[in-house]
Amino acid sequence: MIAPQLIAFEDAKASIFRDAPSWENKRTAAIGAVAFGSHAAGVELLARAAAELRGEGFEALIGPMDGDTWHKYRLVSESDGTPPFALEPVSGPYDHAAFTAAGFAPISSYVSSRARLGDTIGEAPVNMAGVSVTAWDGQGAELLIGKLFDMSGSAFAGNRFFKPISREAFLELYRPLLPLLDPRHILFAHGPAGQLVGFLFGMPDRASAVPTAILKTYASGLRGVGHLLADSYHRRALELGFTEVIHALMHEDNVSRQRSERHSARVFRRYALMGRRLAP
Repeated sequence: MIAPQLIAFEDAKASIFRDAPSWENKRTAAIGAVAFGSHAAGVELLARAAAELRGEGFEALIGPMDGDTWHKYRLVSESDGTPPFALEPVSGPYDHAAFTAAGFAPISSYVSSRARLGDTIGEAPVNMAGVSVTAWDGQGAELLIGKLFDMSGSAFAGNRFFKPISREAFLELYRPLLPLLDPRHILFAHGPAGQLVGFLFGMPDRASAVPTAILKTYASGLRGVGHLLADSYHRRALELGFTEVIHALMHEDNVSRQRSERHSARVFRRYALMGRRLAP
């Protein structure tokens, strides 16, 4: 792993990651950990980073991204002004405008939507022959993270900008989250032979004035398991007294986004990963 380079200009600072995932099969760097104290300083810092990387032979620059999609990435491009939910990316007031003015454009787009839980649930629960869904029992946290790592590596490998991560690095990412985890919001799907075929990671939004559950992410190894997990989570959250659900950080083109729309979920935040080609 190449250590990031800290750069600064006036009241703006950021880090350059030279081993970022490739965009359009180009030699790509990422700029992340951005903190722009003003629009002008942010634009100038981004321009200087692009010039430096172009001189090194890089062909593209993407951001904001702290090295890869396992870490913080994306900026808020549109919002209804509601407070951020737990683990949501938060942008500074100049981030979007500075990236745009520096010649960046959206290369991948995401949304978060909100729905009333009663609108997300059909009359009959979703079922799949031979597949059972159970909640985490709260035991063996390290084993839990290991299971998430094993499933994530295969389920997300086809995603754009995916970059493999070591098991230990994955553990380091998730260990700080353990105190926040509520076992009732973490679901596992197992197949007929007891094999893990999917998981769902959710959590309560404790900062919300309305009882709100966050469906953060899910992954599956069998077609239909994701739909089963989402339906199971919605029903469980309603039983636990939640009235609303946030479908968090969905890619615009994901099937999860289409399902969210069918449940009358309303988009309240949009995000973008920005990119700029570096002409020789």
